[in-house]
Amino acid sequence: MSSGGWTVVTVAGVTAAYALVSRRLSSTPLSSAIVFVGAGILIGPAVLDIVDLEHDTAPITALLEATLTLVLFTDAMTVRRRDLAAGGFLPGRLLGIGLPLSIGAGWLLAWPLLPGLTVWELALVGAILAPTDAALGKTAISNPRVPALVRHGLNVESGLNDGMVLPFFVVFLAAIPGTHYAEEGAGGVFWRALVLSTALGLLVGGLGGRLLQWTRARGWVTREWRQVYLLAVAAASYELGVVTDGSGFIAAWVAGFAFGFALRRYRTGGEEEHPDHTSDFAENLGGLLASISLLVFGAVLLGPALEHLSWRIVLYAVLSLTVVRMLPVALSLAGSGLRSPTVTYIGWFGPRGLASVVLALLVAEEHVPGVEMLGRVVAVTVGLSVLLHGVSAVTLAERYGRWYEKATAATRGLREEAPVPESPGRRRLGSLDRPET
Repeated sequence: MSSGGWTVVTVAGVTAAYALVSRRLSSTPLSSAIVFVGAGILIGPAVLDIVDLEHDTAPITALLEATLTLVLFTDAMTVRRRDLAAGGFLPGRLLGIGLPLSIGAGWLLAWPLLPGLTVWELALVGAILAPTDAALGKTAISNPRVPALVRHGLNVESGLNDGMVLPFFVVFLAAIPGTHYAEEGAGGVFWRALVLSTALGLLVGGLGGRLLQWTRARGWVTREWRQVYLLAVAAASYELGVVTDGSGFIAAWVAGFAFGFALRRYRTGGEEEHPDHTSDFAENLGGLLASISLLVFGAVLLGPALEHLSWRIVLYAVLSLTVVRMLPVALSLAGSGLRSPTVTYIGWFGPRGLASVVLALLVAEEHVPGVEMLGRVVAVTVGLSVLLHGVSAVTLAERYGRWYEKATAATRGLREEAPVPESPGRRRLGSLDRPET
């Protein structure tokens, strides 16, 4: 059997094995991310050497880019305008203030700890490690003992910050000589990657959603094909961004917003439409692909990176998960009225995941001079995040939940009790990780 065949068999075996015990593990600190990343390290070239895709990166690139496209589209699709309006001060502060501060803090701290990288490569490190991935600490969001305000804020932040960091990433990459974006020049990057890709995303997503509702009103489309249709819209938006030399990810992210808005705006009939689970299949598929991507990440990126550890890389990874995240969160929430345990809880649960891995891979494809160091930093930071946030999610959610219950019993009118709009939970945080009984 070819090496590719063994790779497929091994990945399928790990996925099947986790599926069989997923319910048993769902309430333990052993998260699915820990299982898949750990299995990836074990079967990769660093240990058993069963899977070795290092010399053929095309399958890895295709898998990770498809996964991030689907995640960006479905995450943006679930966000509603009211999520950032009524009761939405928390995600607004985290995204509008905390995210830029996190990018800046990551940039500044990388300067003394990662010698050999240019100023714009250091900026890339800050941008790549800024977006969070709530799926890596799902219990922190799904635990009902955690106040709805906090769960809602973390969920919306995670769904939006990976898309919001893309313009920073593109601009920083364009500042590095020799990259594809640098050849376009500042004007080309602005018009193609930012303006044109955004316009294409709005067009494809908005038109796609309107067409779906139009055909639904006439009974032309089945529920199963509605779910497949969503995948086609996501893929089309991404590819249009790519073929026009813009950003496929920005186009897919914006298309998700437009598609979701069109489904709600042009609903059939005069009443508020009951959720029809149009995105269920895409979100479940995105969750599965994300888990497989973490396995590949462990085998191809993290395993080899662990063989070349240095104190500088480890220290930066620790600071990235603590100071670079928690200090900007504290500053962004100053004056919000939230208690210090809440601010600490929100600050800690900013795990790094899929978006960081894919952005680092894109940098590798551009042949950036400092890509080897950058790749190791991202790999170790994401790996450490998978471990620490996964292990701590269950325990800290319970402890914070107990504090909240005592605080509300002792004090009325806590800011944490502020009402928030109901928003659909992302299935990537649901059934694949917390099986129903």
